[in-house]
Amino acid sequence: MDLENKEEISSEVTENISETVSETEAISEAVETPEEERPARGRKGRGRKQKIETVEEKPQSEWTERVVQISRVTKVVKGGKKLSFRAIVIVGNQKGQVGVGCAKAAEVIIAIQKAIADGRKNLVTVPIFKTTIPHPIVGRSGAGEVMLRPASQGTGIIAGGAVRSVLELAGIENILSKSLGSKSPLNAANATIAALKALTPFSDVAKKRGLTMAELLN
Repeated sequence: MDLENKEEISSEVTENISETVSETEAISEAVETPEEERPARGRKGRGRKQKIETVEEKPQSEWTERVVQISRVTKVVKGGKKLSFRAIVIVGNQKGQVGVGCAKAAEVIIAIQKAIADGRKNLVTVPIFKTTIPHPIVGRSGAGEVMLRPASQGTGIIAGGAVRSVLELAGIENILSKSLGSKSPLNAANATIAALKALTPFSDVAKKRGLTMAELLN
């Protein structure tokens, strides 16, 4: 046997020995290493702990805003015309409180935000009796005039435009109405607010007359 063949055989033997030693070391490390520290095998992400993110839901506000009208307003100033927007918004919680807000701004979103803040400042408490109003009433504001009448169960809200928005957000479910004056949404909404503000609950009438609620209703 030549010297070169002997060297090739010895080199192959040493390589086989080194491979077997490395495999035995890997097997011993895998046995000693706990399962949590072992690298994930197979599909991607297998063996890893997935984090479950919980999103906290924001509590919904009881107040509801409804935009009635957005109009473009121009004001003549020195040097030209100044353009702005006017927003009319009805704010209510459908539990007996409602208000009308009106504001102007250079942008529509800012005008709506200012109108919402104005409406919450001017809230009116409505005396609701069995999903309707206690008695007939007529409200006036500027050139606007609105007539309101109580209605029986199942009638619904017989109204339109700004008057309907005010009555719905006030929490009234059955009522009859008629707009007798200006068709302007702002005048009609303010007239409706004036009528609801002037309502007298049955409890106050019974107290003035010295009667109970049962005696007054009978």
